[in-house]
Amino acid sequence: MSNDPSNGRPGGGKSEHHRERVEQAGAREEASSMVDSVENLEGPMWGRGADGGDERRFLEGPDTRTAELFRALRIFREYIRGFRKLHFVGPCVTVFGSARFGEGTWAYEMAREMGKRIAGLGLTTMTGGGPGVMEGANRGAKEAGGRSVACNIELPMEQEPNPYLDTFVEMRYFFIRKVMLVKYSHAFVVLPGGFGTLDEMFECATLIQTEKVKNFPMIIMGKEYWKPLEVFVKESLLGRGAISPQDLNMITFTDSPDEAVEAIRRHVVQDAELMKRMGPRRSRLLMEK
Repeated sequence: MSNDPSNGRPGGGKSEHHRERVEQAGAREEASSMVDSVENLEGPMWGRGADGGDERRFLEGPDTRTAELFRALRIFREYIRGFRKLHFVGPCVTVFGSARFGEGTWAYEMAREMGKRIAGLGLTTMTGGGPGVMEGANRGAKEAGGRSVACNIELPMEQEPNPYLDTFVEMRYFFIRKVMLVKYSHAFVVLPGGFGTLDEMFECATLIQTEKVKNFPMIIMGKEYWKPLEVFVKESLLGRGAISPQDLNMITFTDSPDEAVEAIRRHVVQDAELMKRMGPRRSRLLMEK
């Protein structure tokens, strides 16, 4: 029997040694994954490694300190990959909506029209890069000769990128993806969608309310689809004092592309033109082409 004073249990020294070996094995696995990630820093990775295992472990609570360190490095690496990939895409308008509304539906065709209108303003169209509403917006942008980019999230149900993208970056973590979508966007256009669309919509509404972003319009299109939400926001939230009237100043409910474009033009275009003139320059040192 062991009298190891570190734990006061019979055989404790052996148990402690076993635990350390397990931690070390986990650290080696994390390190190997980290190396693989760094080696593929710039390459496309659509749909790869989308089983969600690491995210589940991340959200289950404390892990070993070594595993947490390597996970933090992986998160940092993912931020850097996003920054490098999207650094020169120009001022964007992000279009949200469901992957389930395909060609011929009102939502798809409206997204396509908005992609064209966004391109007409000289802005880049950004989406999640999948099918449905996302494809419609990217397609419209490409048809109008504009730039079309995507910021995807890895999901268990793999989806292929739509064929209307100039470039895309894929994220493992939702919170990193949302940072990228806001960081490079100057407006959001929200079309009919589900939980993911609602998540992005209220994330943006919170940033607008707390003035973390300014001159950042959110245009919600599909008045019939979103009518219950509009009633809830205006009658319940605003009516009962949970939000203030000025919190809705940058939010527009409309079915009119003209009205949507005017909201973007009024708040965004001047700042976007300034950004284009004063925007980042490519670095030879970083081999930026």
